[in-house]
Amino acid sequence: MTEKRKIAFFEKYLSLWVALCIAGGILIGYVAGDAMQIMSTWEIYQVNIPIAILIWMMIYPMMLQIDFSSIKEVGKRPKGIVLTVVMNWLVKPFTMAFFAWIFFTKIFAAFIDPALAGEYIAGAIILGAAPCTAMVFVWSYLTDGDPNYTLMQVSVNDLIILFAFVPIVGLLLGITDVVVPYETLILSVLIYVVIPLVAGIITSKMLIKSRGEDWFKTDFLPRLKPLSIIALLLTLILLFAFQGNNILNNPLIILFIAVPLIIQTYFIFFVTWFSGRKLKLTHSVCAPAALIGASNFFELSVAVAIGLFGLQSPAALVCVVGVLVEVPVMLSLVAYANKQKY
Repeated sequence: MTEKRKIAFFEKYLSLWVALCIAGGILIGYVAGDAMQIMSTWEIYQVNIPIAILIWMMIYPMMLQIDFSSIKEVGKRPKGIVLTVVMNWLVKPFTMAFFAWIFFTKIFAAFIDPALAGEYIAGAIILGAAPCTAMVFVWSYLTDGDPNYTLMQVSVNDLIILFAFVPIVGLLLGITDVVVPYETLILSVLIYVVIPLVAGIITSKMLIKSRGEDWFKTDFLPRLKPLSIIALLLTLILLFAFQGNNILNNPLIILFIAVPLIIQTYFIFFVTWFSGRKLKLTHSVCAPAALIGASNFFELSVAVAIGLFGLQSPAALVCVVGVLVEVPVMLSLVAYANKQKY
């Protein structure tokens, strides 16, 4: 009998922790009041220092796992990589923008102020333009994915982020009539992708050289993993402390935001899944490819949304709600992929 794979405790109940952080953050924001406003002014070049530190703590550990040397193996089995690239960069950002536009300006128009709808759409665009990096390894593991191929898929996506994220976000925000401060957008990618990526590559090479690859993968990385989760939860508490008044004034807004994000997630998964089956990809490649397309790099998205629109912006709220809905939705897709295993 094959071993039934299980998700780790923190990842399994991530939505619960996020919900508790929402409640705790809103309460802190309501009680603290002016103190939170003062903290929101602690920034340099529109980058809030406390939030930047926490997000960097989230992103750096996952960048340690990226191995660009794996990219040289792409040519041996290119179809899965091509599918991932096409879905993540030529399809997903545009369908996310479409679903956000339909729901925020049409279906939910009676409940959402038109002036705010643009920022909700902007948050969805930012979220949809960044394919997942860290949790993909969890989803791949749970579906018996090929870990080496998953690493190639993630590495290729991270390389593309360096060049494609800013132009795609800028293009889609421009289409939706949102003013794009390109300096801030480029600075966000530099701070939250380039610097931690370079730091991760240097650190991993130094540690592997001095302590060995087995120690690095089985001892060092597991010890560092809780840092990302703790930083994520603290970031959510702060974000919802800043967003507290907006949510209390419109408590249904989280539901309104969640609907298009959930629809987008299922849509991209099934388009990728059936495309992979049509391309005759093995299950161990097709399942992770579909799950990569469905999930998002929410750490980067939150950071960019804050940098462009501010801590209390509707755009930042959309990215945070993306964290809330992602885990239960992705677990349902993992269950589907395992049930349809071939």
